[in-house]
Amino acid sequence: MTTPTWNPAQYLRHAGHRARPFTDLLARVPELPGDRPRIADLGCGPGNVTALLAERWPTARITGYDNSAEMLDKAHVDHGGERLDFAHADVRTWVPSEPYDLIISNATLHWVPGHADRFADWIAGLAPGGTFAFQVPGNFDSPSHRLMRELAQGHGLTDALRHDGAVLTPGAYLERLTGLGCAADVWETTYIHLLTGEDPVLDWVKGTGLLPVLSALADDPEARDAFVEEYRVALREAYPAGPHGTPFPFRRIFAVARKEA
Repeated sequence: MTTPTWNPAQYLRHAGHRARPFTDLLARVPELPGDRPRIADLGCGPGNVTALLAERWPTARITGYDNSAEMLDKAHVDHGGERLDFAHADVRTWVPSEPYDLIISNATLHWVPGHADRFADWIAGLAPGGTFAFQVPGNFDSPSHRLMRELAQGHGLTDALRHDGAVLTPGAYLERLTGLGCAADVWETTYIHLLTGEDPVLDWVKGTGLLPVLSALADDPEARDAFVEEYRVALREAYPAGPHGTPFPFRRIFAVARKEA
């Protein structure tokens, strides 16, 4: 799978819709054990949702971790401060270096092969009574991603995408988390985002799921533009615009796991 180059401005074009699942996840996180909680946000991106953690826990010390220099630069400029900082880390290998009251991740773990195998290390790094919470997209069988895979195969880019096994089923996450001794709450939600503008679904995926393809074709602008145009036409048919915008169904999977106090 090609390592994508992230564009914070493109990602944030749909910031309101993208933040909604995080606020829904955050609403289910219980009170944390520490008076001055230590919090890690894995895959913090441009830091816009990391800042919501500081609103929920004003006395917390929070670090957002990401492996994208572009995203971290944006996060530092927009949200960095005394209690909210950002650092480079690879979620594939990151382990807590101190006890955390909350380890949280928003729309990141599907980029990490075998991420469920990391749960044991992260839960071990929680303080007693601490929480591990995450949200991942569960829409890899949707038209947006199915069409992307079909076109990638036709362009010889099958290896650029890793959709098979990117996330587990809700039941499998529940089994993993309870098997690690946590009290777990797992659920799924399908949002119907009403997007506006020209080719809004294409604009959405340009900020996330399409990035591996765009990165793989970065040195061949003609092939990149041909792919994008084919994809644009297919998306217009799959997601027709209505009188008030373009409905874009998006399934997501959530989990909140509390370590025994």
